[in-house]
Amino acid sequence: MKRMTIVSLFPVIWLVSCGGPASRHEPNEKFYLIASNTKVPYWQHAFAGLSKGAAELQVQAEMAGPDKYDPNAQHEAFQRVLAKKPAGILLSAADPELVKPDIQAAISQGIPVITVDSDAPSSKRLFFIGTDNYKAGMMGGQVAAKQLSGKGTVVIFSMPEQVNLRERLHGYQDAFAAHPQIKIAEVVDIHGNPPVAFDKTTEMVEKSKSVPDAFVCLEAIACPEVADVLDRKNVKGKVVVAMDTDERTLAGIQKGVISATIAQKPYTMDYFGVRLLDSLVHYKLTPLDANFAQDSRSPVPTFADTGATLIDRSKVESFLKERGTTTAAGQ
Repeated sequence: MKRMTIVSLFPVIWLVSCGGPASRHEPNEKFYLIASNTKVPYWQHAFAGLSKGAAELQVQAEMAGPDKYDPNAQHEAFQRVLAKKPAGILLSAADPELVKPDIQAAISQGIPVITVDSDAPSSKRLFFIGTDNYKAGMMGGQVAAKQLSGKGTVVIFSMPEQVNLRERLHGYQDAFAAHPQIKIAEVVDIHGNPPVAFDKTTEMVEKSKSVPDAFVCLEAIACPEVADVLDRKNVKGKVVVAMDTDERTLAGIQKGVISATIAQKPYTMDYFGVRLLDSLVHYKLTPLDANFAQDSRSPVPTFADTGATLIDRSKVESFLKERGTTTAAGQ
């Protein structure tokens, strides 16, 4: 995937800053974020960013999608949203191939679609805003390798359909390739269901002759369950590298059950995303279905990296303090 350069950032800055008086907005102008597993804390942070951006623009915004991991239900939610003729759509693709025709349909109707968090790179979405997921996987892999002193067995929890999780896995694999004595014993598909991670970890602890040396979670919901099992069973000395900043994950780091987590910026993804969608509505790209990814004069980037941060026990208190400060300030 192409990376956004300083030069390609200028059109984005122009789009965000171009604004104008609130009167430019139609009363029915509404933007949607379509996700999956919408009740988890990660998506609540994302919705806060969406809501803040929409409030500043004085437009309407709503999050749609199933409250559990269900790609088919997300596909159906997209179709319902499209029937409402929204001004623009932010999408985190649970299954990129399944929603690809939905994206194409929206673009053909002149409705801009930007992917956030999880991309659909083969579709006609305009561009992707989110984490450099390969880099995040490398970051986690390097932490795990250091904690393991370069040797041990690892179990990874994932959802292989999602592009972002496949990229993170690739990053972990490349990080571990520098340490031949680290072996990935199994990649567990949790199907978006936290109890799968709980039950699988319990099985490993109770029935396996050799409990894995490390547990890695490529998404937000598995590692709180892993940590819960290890804590209940009083299993010590295991390396656990999580993803995102669920309260239970941060509590696990404070308690010493989780070694570290990779923090993304879902608030930023959707705050930035809705502002860009608004600009694309009022300063239209023509044609909307152009191949911007291969256009050397594209007015938009292929990818906007919102960044990721490693949080371990030495950093968790400052992270919580900062998040509390920004939340209180309404940021």
